[in-house]
Amino acid sequence: MTDEPHAELGAVPRHIAVIMDGNGRWARSRGLPRVAGHRAGIESVRVVVRECSDLGVGVLTLYAFSTENWKRPAREVNMLMRILREYLRREVAELVRNDVRVRAIGRIDELPGAVCAELRHAEEATRSCGGMELNLAVNYGGRADIVDAVRSLAADAAAGKLQPEDIDDDAVAARLQTAGQPDPELLIRTSGEARLSNFLLWQLSYAEMVVTPILWPDFRAEQLREAIREFGRRHRRLGGVQTADAAG
Repeated sequence: MTDEPHAELGAVPRHIAVIMDGNGRWARSRGLPRVAGHRAGIESVRVVVRECSDLGVGVLTLYAFSTENWKRPAREVNMLMRILREYLRREVAELVRNDVRVRAIGRIDELPGAVCAELRHAEEATRSCGGMELNLAVNYGGRADIVDAVRSLAADAAAGKLQPEDIDDDAVAARLQTAGQPDPELLIRTSGEARLSNFLLWQLSYAEMVVTPILWPDFRAEQLREAIREFGRRHRRLGGVQTADAAG
């Protein structure tokens, strides 16, 4: 539940995941290069991280760069990597002040060395923080996450450390990049698209999805709050039925 100053929101999700979409369209609508949209989106990241921390969200996962984004023009990819490094350099001290712990999820070791080093530095610098956990999904793909988990389980089974019949939902979840964290309860996607785009495919099984037409660079605290209000209006059955439905 929320603290009293945020009571009007109702129940705040323990874990919010965000697909930050629309940077390119935001820039194009203003006659600007795509990179201008990516840079403008950084302010939305700052706002959402701060607001989620203030609201008492336990985990926030931001989809920063997917395994499919390598298909984009090399110049754009290089600029995205540069912007990520700049964000981490500038914001780590603020994250520490706000007690936010960073976790990089994805195939991080496949990133350029300087980006990988910056992500690892952010993780180390915030390691002792005990507030909200901020997952930065970089070179992340939901299918790759599941494949890596299955490979890990198979290796243990081949080594005799694990029996195949012992592999269940909990065993798989424990090998995913988000191990130890609750699954997202709310997924927000900006720019009006209604796709998962290979994001947290296992973890989002029962998440409530809120799609907003707002482009990511225009997404602010009020849009976040409205998504949380919408989450509070949903009846979450999680595969079951409510009492009234069962009676019918």
